[in-house]
Amino acid sequence: MVAEITLVAQLKNKQTKEIAFRELIKQYKERLYWHIRKIVVSHDDADDVLQNTFIKIFNNIDKFNEQSKLFSWMYRIATNESITFINKRAKERNLDISNYQQHLASTLESDDFFTGDEIQVILQKAIATLPQKQQLVFNMKYFDELKYEEISEILETSVGGLKASYFHAVKKIEHYIKNNSH
Repeated sequence: MVAEITLVAQLKNKQTKEIAFRELIKQYKERLYWHIRKIVVSHDDADDVLQNTFIKIFNNIDKFNEQSKLFSWMYRIATNESITFINKRAKERNLDISNYQQHLASTLESDDFFTGDEIQVILQKAIATLPQKQQLVFNMKYFDELKYEEISEILETSVGGLKASYFHAVKKIEHYIKNNSH
């Protein structure tokens, strides 16, 4: 893995930008894909949002001020692109965002790319009932195993607020699973 400082320098250099960008994609494509997929749910939509995310990263790398980690900056872009995407889709379907997210969760079982079992479907449906910020915090902490400090950089919010969001998300998910499993 190319060191982040070197990679950023190569990305900002016109002569090495394209090669460095290919390396960046190789290093981060899978992690960003799964982060996006947890938000937009559909494989095809996740691919589209991932492509938009990488385009935005490529076009804006010169604006990366290196105050945070490159990974955190890219995650923030992927998160924002995902949220923009699902908000746009919900608006197109005249649904509020929470109804749209529950609709997405209900389509999981028919998704050819979803390999989860029944409990994973229930978990995804439970996550879909959470407010958007709690969904993001839960997914990043539980599935991506990010530290609160990393999530704080990505979402630009306090660690204390994140801990509270995660705690409330877990309680709501536990309640949902208890009331909806057979």
